[in-house]
Amino acid sequence: MSATPETLAVEAADRRWMALALEEAEAGGRAGEVPVGAVLVLDGECIARAHNAPIGEEDPTAHAEIRVLRQAARTLGNYRLPGTTLYVSLEPCPMCVGAMVHARVARLVYGTPDPRTGAAGGALDLISHPSHNHRIAVTGGVEADRAAELLRRFFRERRGR
Repeated sequence: MSATPETLAVEAADRRWMALALEEAEAGGRAGEVPVGAVLVLDGECIARAHNAPIGEEDPTAHAEIRVLRQAARTLGNYRLPGTTLYVSLEPCPMCVGAMVHARVARLVYGTPDPRTGAAGGALDLISHPSHNHRIAVTGGVEADRAAELLRRFFRERRGR
C-alpha cells in the first residue's frame, strides 16, 4: 500500500519541525541541560520553541514542553492552544502530558520513546486515559535515532567526567 500525497506531506513537515526541535535539544545540551527540545506549530508556523532548562532556571517544571506551552499561551493571549502540534525530541513525561491535555494541544509528535517516564505510551499512556475530556493525536518515532543519539552522547559525556 503506497502513501498518499497528503501523508507524504505530513511526514515531510513532521521531519522538518522535528529538526527544529532537535536544534533546541542540542542548544540545551550545550547549556548543560538534558538535551530535549520542543517546538509548537500552529497553521504551519512556529509559534514557540524551547529546550529543557530546569537547572538554569532553577525550576523543576522548566521542561521544553512546558516552556513552549507558556511561550505560546503568552503569544496568543490564551491558555488554550487548540489546533497546535507540539514537536518534542523525547516522549513527554506525565507532567508535560497533563499540561498538553489542559492546553488542548491537538497533536503530539515525538522523537524517541522514553521507556522509564514516557507518558504517551512508553512507561504510561496518559494521553489515552479515559478520564480526559480532550484527546491528542500522537505520532512517535520521528527522527528517533537522532534524538536518542543526542541523549546517549550527553549521558556518556556526563558519566565520563
